[in-house]
Amino acid sequence: MNLRQRALQILCLSDPEEKAAAALDLQAQAATLSIAQKAPTALVDASALPGHPERPALLRHTEVARRSPATAEGRAILIHAIAHIEFNAINLALDAVWRFDGMPPAYYLDWLRVAAEEARHFRLLREHLHRQGHDYGDFPAHQGLWTMCEKTQHDIVARMALVPRTMEARGLDATPQIQRKLRQVATPDALAAADILDTILHDEVGHVAIGNHWYRWLCARQGLDPETLYGQLVRQYEAPRLKPPFNEAARRSAGFTEAELRWLQQG
Repeated sequence: MNLRQRALQILCLSDPEEKAAAALDLQAQAATLSIAQKAPTALVDASALPGHPERPALLRHTEVARRSPATAEGRAILIHAIAHIEFNAINLALDAVWRFDGMPPAYYLDWLRVAAEEARHFRLLREHLHRQGHDYGDFPAHQGLWTMCEKTQHDIVARMALVPRTMEARGLDATPQIQRKLRQVATPDALAAADILDTILHDEVGHVAIGNHWYRWLCARQGLDPETLYGQLVRQYEAPRLKPPFNEAARRSAGFTEAELRWLQQG
């Protein structure tokens, strides 16, 4: 079995713990596996992707409960929402591995690394929920991240532009604000959650940097200007225009240029 075939099989798994464990195992075995030139499309009905559990219930974004950290339940809902994002992020990375042909081996290994790190994040958050008497699936969630993944399934340039550099980069901006609120609450569980988010934020800078790298690599290969193209892709795929405040230090570390940061500020 080759690496991309196995990534697709893991993407199809519905049990969250099984998926997380398999993503970590695949990264550990990556050096022993070949990387196929062609995507293993015959193995699955792509419309059935990704595999996901019966719970949580998936609602529209506007129907999901508010995530105030002021109460124990509010903190559980907040952490559950972040855990769902991380579970989706495993899927996003695995999809980037199996779906797109014609990329260098480093591309597939980069996104496999992302999948494994997202699996670690999901486990950290799920274990935290367990300590608070909850589990993943206890609260409704939404599928905003995967929706953009579906929109860009036929265009790797748009995928790199609009999933890691847009949807996932929002976490660079939102996480410090969430941490401040948790540390203001200052209960043991809130402080523990804020510490987990330190680990996640550190890793997510690297994930967004991988998206930036491959977006620019693809633009260079096709003779496209990455900054001009980005605005065009945002409009074409109806990606959300992000709102301040922006974590400019984290975004710079992830490879955003000063011109891109100015474009964001213009709204």
